Amino acid sequence: MISKIDPERCTGCGICVDACPTDVIRLDHGGSTKAVIRYHENCMTCYNRELECPDDAIYVDPFRKPIKPLISYA
Repeated sequence: MISKIDPERCTGCGICVDACPTDVIRLDHGGSTKAVIRYHENCMTCYNRELECPDDAIYVDPFRKPIKPLISYA
């Protein structure tokens, strides 16, 4: 699932918006014109946005939910 877009690295080019097959990302026209995650629950974890971002501003987590470790070290 898409987990973050770094606003410091994002230039607002819109490539991620075009690459997203489920319309998860939008450009925030509320002042900054940066990419923002709008529909988190619709993310298919396809990595298109992460791969296409020329500024390396997007991180996609391979898991839809955090996983628990199999072994407890406590």
